[in-house]
Amino acid sequence: MTNTINLEMLDGISHLVSERALKGETMLLNMGPQHPSTHGVLRLLVELDGEIVVNVIPDIGFLHTGVEKNMESKTYQKAEVMSDRLDYLYTIGNNLVYCLAIEKLAELDVPPRAQAIRVILTELSRIQSHLVWIGTAALDLAAMSVFLYSFREREMILDIFELVSGQRMMTTYIRPGGIWRDVPPEFDQTVRAFLKVMPGRLDEYEALLTKNPLFLDRTRKIGVISAEDCIRYGLSGPIIRASGLAYDLRKDRPYSGYEQYDFDIPTQTTGDIYARYRVRVEEMRQSLRIIQQALDNLPGGPTLSSNRKYVPPPRSEIGVSMEALIHHFKLWTEGFIPPVGSVYTAIESPRGELGVYLESNGTPKPFRVHFRTPSFVNLQAMPLLSKGHFVADLVGIIGSVDIVLGDADR
Repeated sequence: MTNTINLEMLDGISHLVSERALKGETMLLNMGPQHPSTHGVLRLLVELDGEIVVNVIPDIGFLHTGVEKNMESKTYQKAEVMSDRLDYLYTIGNNLVYCLAIEKLAELDVPPRAQAIRVILTELSRIQSHLVWIGTAALDLAAMSVFLYSFREREMILDIFELVSGQRMMTTYIRPGGIWRDVPPEFDQTVRAFLKVMPGRLDEYEALLTKNPLFLDRTRKIGVISAEDCIRYGLSGPIIRASGLAYDLRKDRPYSGYEQYDFDIPTQTTGDIYARYRVRVEEMRQSLRIIQQALDNLPGGPTLSSNRKYVPPPRSEIGVSMEALIHHFKLWTEGFIPPVGSVYTAIESPRGELGVYLESNGTPKPFRVHFRTPSFVNLQAMPLLSKGHFVADLVGIIGSVDIVLGDADR
């Protein structure tokens, strides 16, 4: 079968198309950017020889919003709210890595209680992100029940976020020097109720999928990538751990006190879709372990640094102290000025290494903000993962990479 190629419709990527496709010997097929199984506005230019994938060219940029440049036009505090809009499944983690960069740049301390609460909430956020992944990835392969079950548990986590911050998703709860405010009294029992329920629910997911012959046929030996290729492509997160690399920033470069917690790094060796599924399920179990430890040993004390150069005064002081009121007003209207310099800080997101490069030029606004997002980096492995497989396997492969297009486009 032959097809005619209109090079003007290839939007500047015609140099990536093979000679066979240009001659009409293979078929070029557009998948997305509206296709639901591309998990966002992702366009894949798929080259097919019959039903076999010859090449896949990811085409991104449909969701580009200029977040980084917009953050550079705001003060450090006001820019943080935009970080929520990148990876909308890990908003608290986006806040955390941005605040860690500010704290590293300004040498700003964070009280132990705030550190522990940060860990609890980011691990809850990791679980809810993996719940969305397991639900949508299973739905791509026609497993409807898992999708419904996983969103049931995700609702419990979003209720916890709303309890502490007033928002279910875009919380901006983590702030430079600590957190916005202390958790309410019912926080402990609400989180413990989730910890009691969740292990059994994970067992339900595995009962539906782990030994399901249809799921096994659609996931084993499909989308395979080796540990060596993971390193060559700069991949991170569950993808590399499913290929046998026990690399996790919470262990290798601990932040927020992760060195205090006892947890394992789940790994598999086959590097296929099924291995990535097994890794993510076990990661949810390990997150539950971390949350349990943090909750059992939650320290008392303040939740914000006492460094008034970067942190507003307690709300209780504003009504009784003119100095506190003036300081609060100036901090939020003029911002703070960290020392001149640049830093890079990274954390382990549900998708891999999430980093922030932050540069100060001695003004209240960051001179440069740049996010190293795992979705952007991991997406480049799509051609390697897909070649030689049936076109029907593409939806499973895309789902197993677990991309968020807001995280990739920025």
